[in-house]
Amino acid sequence: MTTLQPFVLIARAACIAGCLASLAAEQKEPRIRRSTELCNPADVVLINQDGQKVQLKSLLDSGEPVVLNFIYLNCTTICPTLSAGYATLQTRLGAGSRKVHLISITIDPARDTPEALKAYMQRFRAKPGWDSLTGTRTDIEKAMHGLNTFIPDLSSMVPITLIRPARSAKWTRLFGLMSSSEFIEECRKAGLL
Repeated sequence: MTTLQPFVLIARAACIAGCLASLAAEQKEPRIRRSTELCNPADVVLINQDGQKVQLKSLLDSGEPVVLNFIYLNCTTICPTLSAGYATLQTRLGAGSRKVHLISITIDPARDTPEALKAYMQRFRAKPGWDSLTGTRTDIEKAMHGLNTFIPDLSSMVPITLIRPARSAKWTRLFGLMSSSEFIEECRKAGLL
């Protein structure tokens, strides 16, 4: 054993300890960031999966609890996970699935037609109370801005879910990809279950 070997072993041990401490610190930070805020929903007309025109502001101001996210149908990572969370919530609510209004707004209106949205929702066995909305890119951007959100293009897709309890002016913004069980727990914290 040379005189340098103990120092090399000590340096390696210190490096490993530092990496483990860094990893532990990262794990303590929440994966899901939560904030509460006021939103001013845009007064735009969008189109639901049945081809019906829907005034977004009226839909959101109905007094019902609302859960809202942004998706696009060709998304293969974030969007199916968000939609699976909606399907799980509807299953958990059972016969009361209409008690919580679920809204998904596409950020790809050029491809996500009402017919495509309807077929997508059928894949997730959507029940009444879950609407997918499309419209012009301009109106969707206005909708995003009114909800303090902006996703400029498909490559910038991020997992954002907004929850507003019944008759509340405050929205809870959840930023981060959640499993269905984590999503259900967030809905419970918001008083939806």
